[in-house]
Order: sequence, then C-alpha cells, then structure tokens
Amino acid sequence: MKQRGLVTVLALGAMVCLSSCLNELEPQGVPNNDKDIVVNEDYEYVEGELLVKFTPEVEQMLASIGRSGATRSGIPSVDEVLAIVDGYHIERVFPVDSRNEERTRKSGLSLWYIVKFNGEKASEVAKKFGRLGEVQNVSLNYTVSRNYTGKSTPLPAEVVSRTTAGKAGAPLNDPLLRYQWGIYNDGTLLVKDGVAKSVKDADVQVVEAWKKTKGNNDIVVAVLDEGVFFEHPDLKNSMWINEDEVYADTKDNDGNGYSGDYYGYNFTEVSGRINWARNGDTGHGTHVAGVIAATNDNGVGVSSIAGSHNGVGGVKIMSCQVFSGQAGSTAIQIVRAMKYAADNGAVILQCSWGYNSGASNPYDYGVGGYTSQEQWEQANPLQKEAMEYFIHNAGSPSGPIDGGITIWAAGNEYAPMAGFPGAADFAVSVSAISADYTPASYTNYSTGVTISAPGGDQNYCWEYDQRLIDSGDGSTMIDVAIGYLGGILSTMPYEFTDGSGYGYMDGTSMACPHVSAVTALAASYIADQRRIVKAEELQERLHNTATPIEKFWPENKMFYVYLGSNYGYVPDAMKMANYRNNMGKGLVNATALVNDLDGVGLPMTFPNIYIATGEKAAVIPARYYVGGEQMTYTVTIENQDVASCTSQQGKLIFEGKKEGATKATITTSKGDTQAFTITVRNGATDNGWM
Repeated sequence: MKQRGLVTVLALGAMVCLSSCLNELEPQGVPNNDKDIVVNEDYEYVEGELLVKFTPEVEQMLASIGRSGATRSGIPSVDEVLAIVDGYHIERVFPVDSRNEERTRKSGLSLWYIVKFNGEKASEVAKKFGRLGEVQNVSLNYTVSRNYTGKSTPLPAEVVSRTTAGKAGAPLNDPLLRYQWGIYNDGTLLVKDGVAKSVKDADVQVVEAWKKTKGNNDIVVAVLDEGVFFEHPDLKNSMWINEDEVYADTKDNDGNGYSGDYYGYNFTEVSGRINWARNGDTGHGTHVAGVIAATNDNGVGVSSIAGSHNGVGGVKIMSCQVFSGQAGSTAIQIVRAMKYAADNGAVILQCSWGYNSGASNPYDYGVGGYTSQEQWEQANPLQKEAMEYFIHNAGSPSGPIDGGITIWAAGNEYAPMAGFPGAADFAVSVSAISADYTPASYTNYSTGVTISAPGGDQNYCWEYDQRLIDSGDGSTMIDVAIGYLGGILSTMPYEFTDGSGYGYMDGTSMACPHVSAVTALAASYIADQRRIVKAEELQERLHNTATPIEKFWPENKMFYVYLGSNYGYVPDAMKMANYRNNMGKGLVNATALVNDLDGVGLPMTFPNIYIATGEKAAVIPARYYVGGEQMTYTVTIENQDVASCTSQQGKLIFEGKKEGATKATITTSKGDTQAFTITVRNGATDNGWM
C-alpha cells in the first residue's frame, strides 16, 4: 500500500507583500521603511499569534520578560501596538537554558518572541509590527498537518510468535530480520514463481560495517515525529535518558527550560510525558525509531542498523514529539524541537516529514509547496535559523561530531522535486527505493534529492498474492501476503498491530531513518576511535560513498495504483529515464562510509572546563581515550582555591569555588598526560553569563 509521507505543511507557497498603509491608530514608533514584511494568508495558521524577531538593540529591554512571559515588552512603540490589538501575552519562543544562553544570543534566536493578542487578524497585526524599527522580522505561526493517514500493515501476532529462530546464514539471530530486506537483502524474500522483485545486496550494506562498530551510546538521534513507544521490548534499552530529570515531572529539575524531559519532550502537549497511541496517531515515530536503534542479536523481534548488539554499543533515540493524536503541529513546536535537540546532545535530526513538493500535482495534493530555497527561506525565517542553529551548534568541538546533520524525507508525491526543508542545500534529502534497486513507485526525485535508501513499495509487489514463508523452526510454513513484505518492517505500538508490536510501512518516511541510522553508525565509529570530525565532512562523505544503482534498472517498471472500490488496483508504468541521475548520489552504503572514515579527523583531547561559582560539572573521561573504560584517571589542579575535582562512578566532578582560572592536568593509568584549563565565573543566571 503506497503511503504518502508523514506530513504536509499547510503554510506553503509564495508570500504576498503587505500594504504599507497604516490606519489612524498606527503607533508612532521608529519607522522601518527599508524592509518588506511578507506573509501568506492562503495557508492555515494560528490566529491571535505572531512570531516576532526584535533587533539586538532592544534585547536588554526584553530581558525583564521572565520564564512565564508578560503582558507588555517594555518597548514603548511595541507596547503601543499591543494596546491597539488587545495584546495579552509576550514570551520568548525558546525558553532560557543558562547552559546554552550565550550561543542562543550569538545565533539571534533569543530575539524571537511569541506575541498573543485578541480581536484582529494576525496578518493585519503583522503589518503594524513590521513597520517598527525595533522589529527585524514577523511571521505567522503556520500550522503543520500530517497527510499520512493510514496505519501500518501489522505483521500478524501469529507470525511473530511462530517465527522464533534466526534465519540460517543471517548475520544476527533476530527472527524477524528475514523480512527486513532494507537491512539484509539476500535476494530470496520477494520471489514467486521464478519472478524476483528483490535483488541481493539491494540494502544499506551494513553487515561489514558492524565488524568495525556496533554503535556508540554517545551518539544521539533526535526523532522529530510522533512519540516513540519507549517501553517497546526492542526499544526500551535504546532510549536517550536525561539523568538529571524525572519522567513527566512538572518541575524543571535540570534548568534547561523543559520540565520532566526524561526521554525527550512532547512539544505538542508541552509536557515531558511522551505518548504514542492517541486517537489519530499512526505509530510512525516508533516505526522510525526501530529502523535506527532496535536492539540487535537478542533473539527477539527485528534488527536495526545502529542499535546495540545484545547490550554492546548502540546509539540512542531522543523522542522530540511534534505530533500527537488528531492535533497538528505549529512552527513554534517544530523550531523548539530543533533547538532542544541541539542543546541536549543530539547530532542527527531525523525528520521523516516535509512540505509538499513544489512540483506536486495540485489536483492530487492541493496547494503546492515551495519551488525554490529563496521562497522557503522567506516564508520560514525562524525555521531556517533553527535548522542552522542545529547544524552549527549540535555536537561539541570536544566530542566526536562537531556540528549536526539534518536528514529529511524527500516526499511521496511522484514529483520531480523534493519537498523543503530537505531540499535546502545544507540538508540531506532522501528518496526511496524498492528491494530491487528501482525507485519506489511513489518517491519524489530529481531537484533537491541528495541520496536514496530502502523505503518499501507494497504497490510494486501487490500482484503477488500469498506465499509461504519459512518460520525458521525447520517445520512450520506461514502463509503471508507477499505485497506487504515489499514494505519496511519495524517496531510499532501494540495498539496498531493487534498486539504483535511490529508492522510494515512504505514511504520516503521509511527511507529517511535508514540514512539517519547509517550516519549515526558512522558517527559511532568516529566516537569509538576517539576522534573528532566536523559534521559537514561526515555529510559529504555520506553522499560520496553511496552505491550507484541505475545499472539494475529496467526500461520501465510496472506497479499498481489503487483507484477505489469500484476499480481496485490497476497497473501503471514508471519510465526509468525520468529517474536517471535524479536519485541523488545513489543508495546509502554503511560499509563504504565507515571504511572511508579510517584516520579521518583529529584525536580527541580532554576538554577545558567552564563552570559557575558554587556549581558542579560532570565529565566522563573515558570518552576521550581509546579503551578509556578500562583506565583510571588522576586529576591535578594547580590552584585548588579556584576549583576542586572528585571521582564518582566513572565521572569526574568539577566544582567551582571562586572566580578565576587555573591550569590542571589529567593522567591516565597508562601514563598519558594532558593539560587543560578550568575557568570559574560568577553570576551565571537565567540570562547566561553576565
């Protein structure tokens, strides 16, 4: 069954310049005649709200607005507007996180505020704000809605219960790996009556890569999606955990601006409580997470690309929930999730959604998306800035990856252009292939697409009715529909799978996590080697090591389109010539990428420590030395009046005593010594270093 992406943004298309005429109630602030503030009312947005970016000159005046917001800004001209439009609330888009406030200010994200008001159209209020010299930009709070409405195709509980043994010759003992051709394709799954719709090795080529790395706990993938079912047996050990928080607590225990964010955060419901089975959910976030990091080689369920191997290694999943139940999302929720991911340790932003392609058929998909990067940037200035913040600030200069990588689904509109934001020149945009290297029947392609990955194509396999599958116990054969075997199998909430916990989906939404997982595995190899690589270099190597796929293509590819109950499935044909040189660099290749990283980057060094007076900072020294888990460490501080250090459960705990700086050294049990500096500052407040 073809599935058409996860979401579409209803706020799309070109923006319309607003009139500069002001009514008789217009405030007399400093005019700003050198800029055009443009909005588009043709698409859905939240009335009574605006996103306003102020100038740096008034930032200190806005500093009086606390965590809970205020009714006035303290800027006379702005407050005149608020009075005119019955404004009742103003708050920062991004809550204050003192650990990251300095770079938040440097990026300009601290200048973005949400303004709430009554009684007047948001587009009209935007005119008023846009004319003020104290305002840099104004945007409507556009809504984001899912156009993915189908549930997964469940793998029957009977199949799960009877498929108990790993397939002979398979690299892992997970029994359901036999159905996961995207991870391990031996060419036998989609064959019936001598006709094959699978080709050996049409997968992500991860088996040899596992010999070099099995994933690393320090690599975190932020899943911006529906909530992840963190209690799933195949996922519960793969979740990122904020150790300084209490799950779903109403108190912000770690001071990062979000309460109870233990596994991540639910930006839709403004809560640390992650949910995954509201009315209207699809299980999509859990499915994506399983492709990336389900537990491997534990004799249970499915395999994944970058999950642990029966407790060894494994990347972590951070659930950044931006969809919940029937509710859509908004621009505010999306950008908050992006910044949260960067500030809390993620290095990969996994986004299996995107705006409709600007080349999509309006008859089938309604209002088209952006047709150029300039158009997208004009309409979504805050989203662009939030993505750039992630790209430049995720990771750490002292960690394995310096910067972050954003990975997006190209879209499922059969269109010769990827949807934005993935089509932006600084992002990774993923198209989908079938199990025989051919483009999936639904995938977007051409402009904006940078790489391809297994996405499933159940429509391509629809003509194959039923077949018998060896369950692996040597005697039992299970009757299943071969069509859904052409999809992508992964973890699902039990509520959507009749209790089995596993199901199939199709889409570039499924191709996207294959690329996120391969990237995470490659980042793990860098972490294992205790080296540092810039994210942009890793992204470039991801593309350059992809496998060419066009040599496997026929002249035409037949698939089936469902035209409703009156017509059923009817055949259609894809002209492969349209897709040549248009599926990005080729099929993502984990082994080639990992091999390409041998010796790349610089060795890690123990980091300098920055800490507030009276506060503590914890550092895990093993992260900076190959074989560091088997070493012990001795820290010598030159001036112990400035700072002290103690050891606790594999961590070094530094405490700031008084303002100043001191030299220090760390020596391993192997005799390696490194020098570093401890800097202690006074006055670390909610507004950052003062």
